[in-house]
Amino acid sequence: MPNFQLVSYQAGDGVRAGAVVEGRVFDLAKLTGNTADDTVRGLLADWPRGHDRITDALTRGTQPASMPLSEAKLLSPVLYPSAIYCAGSNYQDHANEMAARSGRGPEPDPHTLGLKPWHFIKATTAVTHPGATVTLPRAAKNVDWEAELAAVIGRTAKDVPASRALDHVAGYLCANDLSARDLGTREGLPPTNPFRSDWTAHKSFDGSCPLGPWIVPADQIGDPQKLGIKLWVNDTLKQDSNTAHMIFTLAEQIEHLSSRITLHPGDIVLTGTPAGVGAGRGEFLKPGDTVTIWIEKVGTLINTMA
Repeated sequence: MPNFQLVSYQAGDGVRAGAVVEGRVFDLAKLTGNTADDTVRGLLADWPRGHDRITDALTRGTQPASMPLSEAKLLSPVLYPSAIYCAGSNYQDHANEMAARSGRGPEPDPHTLGLKPWHFIKATTAVTHPGATVTLPRAAKNVDWEAELAAVIGRTAKDVPASRALDHVAGYLCANDLSARDLGTREGLPPTNPFRSDWTAHKSFDGSCPLGPWIVPADQIGDPQKLGIKLWVNDTLKQDSNTAHMIFTLAEQIEHLSSRITLHPGDIVLTGTPAGVGAGRGEFLKPGDTVTIWIEKVGTLINTMA
């Protein structure tokens, strides 16, 4: 049976869910014969059986009409996620570069301190599409790039141990956690003030969460902690790492999140970014820049700034 990827695309009658097979896009609901599969969110709500419906249809070989992938207008695969949880400071090299930026020494491994993963929430309306142009916020001058592996939840997860956490993942996609560094602090407040940070302006401006180009089912990826991850600004390589260098694995993140919040199908977990962000070198995005993210086995996500 050929591998497939899940997409959302713009069709004549609105947004449709599709399965990409060998460079062609099939209308998902027509492929499976299930009307609930007309959106990716609908498919994820019934993911284990939905996955079987797709594989059964592809095995039978009686596919409906399709279009070339090159002719499809791809949108963010999940429109719009029920929640976006983002891991902060989750690669040791990135933690160290941000500590150096603040004049601190290297950060210790949080495991040695008995600490758990740390996440913030990104507004679901911050999601934008593969190939979309992102308008940089007028209030910010220091907008940064962050290549991240994103995981899509496919089964409700509550108090899930790390040993079973990946069973709740439907698949993976590329994400760019765009960050307005200079909007993250409220001016006029002392460093000790607990209300000094502004994570909403920092992380959730319009278009600050490009996702795509598709979802690759988890069974086609294998171990999510063994994937190369790279980011280029224009033609210059800025980030070059591997998900093996995460401090907290995806399984640990799901275990911790689900101990406090029920994770639902369609939720997305951004797993952190490696070293090489602009803040570490005093470089930031400007209009006309093109950001390309590549993740091994997952795909390539490209967006241009304006």
